[in-house]
Amino acid sequence: MSKELRFFVNACKATVRKTHIGGKKRANPLFTTMSVAPADDEPAETYNAEKVLANGDFYTGQWLDSYAHGQGKYLWTDGCMYVGEWHKGKTAGKGKFSWPSGATYEGDFKNGFMDGKGTYTGSFGETYRGSWVMNLRYGQGSKSFVNGDHYEGEWRRGLQDGQGRYQWRNGNHYIGQWKSGMIHGSGTMIWNNGNRYDGSWEEGLPKGNGTFRWADGSFYVGVWSKESKDQSGTYYPAGSSGGHVDWDPQEVFAVDLNDCKVCPLETISVFPSQKMLNWPGLEGEFMNKPPIYKNGSDGNMRPRRSSDARGSNVSRGSNCDSNFDGNVEFGGSVARNRFAVQPTKKQGVTISKGHKNYELMLNLQLGIRHSVGRPAPTTSLDLKTSAFDPREKVWTKFPPDGSKYTPPHQSSDFKWKDYCPVVFRTLRKLFKVDPADYMISLCGNDALRELSSPGKSGSFFYLTNDDRYMIKTMKKAEVKVLLRMLPAYYNHVRAFENTLVTKFFGLHCVKLTGPTQKKVRFVIMGNLFCSEYAIHRRFDLKGSSLGRTTDKPAAQIDATTTLKDLDLNYIFRLQKVWFQEFCRQVDRDCDFLEQERIMDYSLLIGLHFREASANDPLATPDRTSGLLTPSGHSDPDLDGAARVSTGEMDRLLSDPNRWASIRLGINMPAWAEKTLRKPDSEAQLVGEPTGELYDVILFFGIIDILQDYDISKKLEHAYKSFQYDPTSISAVDPKQYSRRFRAFIFRVFVEDT
Repeated sequence: MSKELRFFVNACKATVRKTHIGGKKRANPLFTTMSVAPADDEPAETYNAEKVLANGDFYTGQWLDSYAHGQGKYLWTDGCMYVGEWHKGKTAGKGKFSWPSGATYEGDFKNGFMDGKGTYTGSFGETYRGSWVMNLRYGQGSKSFVNGDHYEGEWRRGLQDGQGRYQWRNGNHYIGQWKSGMIHGSGTMIWNNGNRYDGSWEEGLPKGNGTFRWADGSFYVGVWSKESKDQSGTYYPAGSSGGHVDWDPQEVFAVDLNDCKVCPLETISVFPSQKMLNWPGLEGEFMNKPPIYKNGSDGNMRPRRSSDARGSNVSRGSNCDSNFDGNVEFGGSVARNRFAVQPTKKQGVTISKGHKNYELMLNLQLGIRHSVGRPAPTTSLDLKTSAFDPREKVWTKFPPDGSKYTPPHQSSDFKWKDYCPVVFRTLRKLFKVDPADYMISLCGNDALRELSSPGKSGSFFYLTNDDRYMIKTMKKAEVKVLLRMLPAYYNHVRAFENTLVTKFFGLHCVKLTGPTQKKVRFVIMGNLFCSEYAIHRRFDLKGSSLGRTTDKPAAQIDATTTLKDLDLNYIFRLQKVWFQEFCRQVDRDCDFLEQERIMDYSLLIGLHFREASANDPLATPDRTSGLLTPSGHSDPDLDGAARVSTGEMDRLLSDPNRWASIRLGINMPAWAEKTLRKPDSEAQLVGEPTGELYDVILFFGIIDILQDYDISKKLEHAYKSFQYDPTSISAVDPKQYSRRFRAFIFRVFVEDT
């Protein structure tokens, strides 16, 4: 034992006396005592004690049976020390751990791990403040480096991962996406001289579509790569409407990016959970060893909240004790029911070379890059009436060899039309869509995906690779409806930020050359189900019963299947404040659609079962595919922080920082209550509640809002009324449709009492 440690032990021996809480003996002057409410299986008395262990470690503080329990201090022979709260021999609660190097961690502990909110200060002064999970930075946090750099944003597995901002000490800064500690994804780099790059990144360098802007207003738009042969683009001098290629992007790689190296993270020599604690009577036991997790063998993925849990004191978002087998305890009972969820997969077929619509995709991407990338005057949100004029459209020729305004391309000759470009540019601004991100999603290196079959209307749907945007081909009649209602639509979405109606970002037309002179019209919309959470179930609800069931055998229904009204087997319980806002907004949106003579719209709902993610403690949601990737099976990088038990995953999903993105219809926590439809009433739209509840995250919005009640719909209604109950038909007068839709939706969504 070292001289310093021997001095510390002797000093404690001279002053510490065993003191029973509530007894008459004099209180220990060095340590404050705390009353610990006894559980059913533990004695009532906790006392102060000192322990010199066989290996030379020393503990002094509160004691219960054979464990440190309460406030206490533990000093290891190697110089590490912990001062803080203990629970049955494990560091748990608030505490401070210090290393011999001078590094410290002060904050929350759980089961022996740095877990919760805490601050780590390195031996040279670097500091991290934020969230931790099982010894690793995980969640929101900020890091100040020794050299003066600073990062604030999301972390995963101990590294910058997600959305974040990095500030260099010289004034340069980056705002955007990260992956595994490197700049990766879409983001913006701004230099201290006013230059900036907006676009795609890969492993710390520009890669893919991007725009470089100089402080004088000139800019370069194109495809970026470290390899010169893989890059192409157009340079636009300041104040010029035309572009040409006379600038080499390699200047950015060679000069500008040299001052933008990300500072590496320091390594922590030993974690608190790795320290061996040999308590008296338990020699050889690793009291703080990492828990052993069990993977379910049946592949089923969700415990439900048991019926008696509604009367307990356990609430969503609380740090409930949980077994490591995935069964969460509520009020003494274990919710063991499972919900079989198939792993989600990417929808659609990638449009690669040889696909029948490959050239159409290239035309579409070229046109959007031209529309979004060209200079445009700044517009206010108060648009002039002329901006909504249906004749306000711009045709642009795209010859294969290029022109003064368009770049050369590998597709055939085509023409491109923008409808009401000022309106849609302002809508993108209103919806807070960054132009560079928008262009990268639609026109980046990754191809679009075509959904396997057209919709009922005959339209085809395409998804961007990042799932942010959906492109739908349109009939001429639908284009006319959208242009007719565009002024009212603009005013509606501007007035109600939480509107549930579809977000439209652009309306365009491609006119192909050749004898047919074929025109393809399409609209770009937001994808409601773009989320880091896998969508396990989806429903399209209209409030009608005729033909409103899925024509698929049960064995073929998976997470990508869109179910309908008669397939619905849940009602959704929302918190009071959200339920009230939901009712108000549904009324506002239905009033708007009724006034515009729109019918046949739907409420599209996506469900993510939270316990489906938490059931496998070694699973983590994949942001791009929605797959749950088990550690040790295909992704060795998940062996660290991804070992999150059901309780830890529940807390991660309930973290206030993670829920900051909740909006009406987006990332909404709710209870889904199972319902049972009476067998003798096939037309019954909402079944009887069973009391069986599931903790879910909801995504929902009103879609298909471009069908007006024209003569064809009136004839359809008249014809079907001879054969079926008129109230069960989808095609009805807009007023009747609105009343029926609201009545149905307000039975499906209820207030959680």
